[in-house]
Amino acid sequence: MGSVYDPAQLRTFLAVAQTLSFTQAARRLGVRQSTVSQHVRRLEEAAGRQLFTRDTHSVQLTEDGEAMLGFARTILEAHERAAAFFTGTRLRGRLRFGASEDFVLTRLPEILESFRRDHPEVDLELTVELSGTLHEQLEAGRLDLVLAKRRTRGTQGAQGAHGELVWQDALIWIGAPQLRLDPDRPVPLIVFPPPGITRARALEVLEAHGRAWRIACTSTSLSALVAAARAGLGVMAHTRGLIPPGLVPVPARVGLPELGDVDFVLLHGHRAGAPHGTQEAADALAAAILAGGDRLHRPAPGPH
Repeated sequence: MGSVYDPAQLRTFLAVAQTLSFTQAARRLGVRQSTVSQHVRRLEEAAGRQLFTRDTHSVQLTEDGEAMLGFARTILEAHERAAAFFTGTRLRGRLRFGASEDFVLTRLPEILESFRRDHPEVDLELTVELSGTLHEQLEAGRLDLVLAKRRTRGTQGAQGAHGELVWQDALIWIGAPQLRLDPDRPVPLIVFPPPGITRARALEVLEAHGRAWRIACTSTSLSALVAAARAGLGVMAHTRGLIPPGLVPVPARVGLPELGDVDFVLLHGHRAGAPHGTQEAADALAAAILAGGDRLHRPAPGPH
């Protein structure tokens, strides 16, 4: 019996699982939507199980789809290792990678660790910064690859319009379970300093709804902001899929305005005269991040 699970179909499956959208997956992979549908259908036929439930509004993984996620990653990783071994290409070069603070508490360290194991001769330099700062550093040619939030539509520069979507999530208000907000007083905010993207969104939304606000705490460190929120100093705008332990969504009855969605994207730098190895290393790390994108969307286990 030949290979049951085609790597191209598995890559398509992962893209759909991470974006929960056939359209977005097609855009990410640079193929037609009909190709995405065909790949998923063939993979479902090979597995003999339904991997997604689809209706007019949404795409969701089934239990079998969740199981396939793990297998798909393992098969693709094995494929890439085999290809690298037999082509004999050892990636070399210096790769300057920037990641936003959000990912420090997720599975990103695992992905970077396996990348280092697979490509020991790549000199990986990690910068952890605010998304807005990372966009600026990329544009200035100081980074080769960035994993960050995308600026909201209408406010993004040329760089913000690009990027491969790793996943999309809702921004929500979070705070300590015991937090009580007085509706007649300014909303106490716990925020990153400018050019933080969640900060800009929180202020825009409150202004648009005529809600008064005040800055209760500001820091470039996510752990400092989380500590302030746990102490009950105020509310934070944060990604729904990455709520730090000890904090909870602020109930809708409090009446804070909705923050909308946020995109997490991978952006490649375009450094003039960059060594060939840098570009290859950036492509390889980007592929590893896209393959493990669903893992980034979950907090890392264990105490923080």
